Amino acid sequence: MKLIKNLGISNVLMLGLCVVIILVSEYLFLTGDEMHGIFIGLWAPTLLGVMIYLKIVKNERK
Repeated sequence: MKLIKNLGISNVLMLGLCVVIILVSEYLFLTGDEMHGIFIGLWAPTLLGVMIYLKIVKNERK
Protein backbone atom coordinates (compact mmCIF):
# COMPACT_ATOMS: atom_id res chain seq x y z
CA MET A 1 0.00 0.00 0.00
CA LYS A 2 2.88 2.35 0.74
CA LEU A 3 4.21 1.88 -2.81
CA ILE A 4 0.85 2.81 -4.32
CA LYS A 5 0.65 5.85 -2.07
CA ASN A 6 4.15 7.00 -3.04
CA LEU A 7 3.77 6.42 -6.79
CA GLY A 8 0.14 7.38 -7.17
CA ILE A 9 -2.70 5.28 -8.49
CA SER A 10 -2.33 6.46 -12.09
CA ASN A 11 1.38 5.54 -12.22
CA VAL A 12 0.73 2.11 -10.72
CA LEU A 13 -2.01 1.47 -13.29
CA MET A 14 0.25 2.55 -16.15
CA LEU A 15 3.07 0.32 -14.88
CA GLY A 16 0.61 -2.57 -14.67
CA LEU A 17 -0.47 -1.83 -18.23
CA CYS A 18 3.19 -1.95 -19.32
CA VAL A 19 3.55 -5.41 -17.75
CA VAL A 20 0.42 -6.62 -19.57
CA ILE A 21 1.71 -5.18 -22.86
CA ILE A 22 5.03 -6.97 -22.43
CA LEU A 23 3.31 -10.28 -21.67
CA VAL A 24 1.01 -9.99 -24.69
CA SER A 25 3.97 -9.06 -26.88
CA GLU A 26 5.97 -12.08 -25.71
CA TYR A 27 2.98 -14.36 -26.29
CA LEU A 28 2.53 -13.09 -29.84
CA PHE A 29 6.23 -13.31 -30.61
CA LEU A 30 6.59 -16.84 -29.28
CA THR A 31 3.48 -18.13 -31.05
CA GLY A 32 4.86 -17.16 -34.44
CA ASP A 33 3.41 -13.68 -35.00
CA GLU A 34 6.79 -11.96 -34.67
CA MET A 35 5.95 -8.67 -36.38
CA HIS A 36 2.87 -7.98 -34.27
CA GLY A 37 4.79 -9.00 -31.15
CA ILE A 38 7.55 -6.52 -31.91
CA PHE A 39 5.04 -3.78 -32.76
CA ILE A 40 3.10 -4.23 -29.53
CA GLY A 41 6.33 -4.62 -27.57
CA LEU A 42 7.33 -1.09 -28.55
CA TRP A 43 4.27 0.33 -26.78
CA ALA A 44 5.66 -0.32 -23.28
CA PRO A 45 8.79 1.88 -23.60
CA THR A 46 6.68 4.56 -25.29
CA LEU A 47 4.23 4.53 -22.39
CA LEU A 48 7.08 4.70 -19.88
CA GLY A 49 8.55 7.65 -21.79
CA VAL A 50 5.22 9.47 -21.61
CA MET A 51 5.08 8.79 -17.86
CA ILE A 52 8.57 10.26 -17.40
CA TYR A 53 7.69 13.30 -19.52
CA LEU A 54 4.54 13.98 -17.52
CA LYS A 55 6.45 13.67 -14.25
CA ILE A 56 9.10 16.14 -15.48
CA VAL A 57 6.40 18.64 -16.54
CA LYS A 58 4.67 18.25 -13.17
CA ASN A 59 7.92 18.84 -11.24
CA GLU A 60 8.81 21.93 -13.29
CA ARG A 61 5.49 23.56 -12.43
CA LYS A 62 6.24 23.37 -8.70
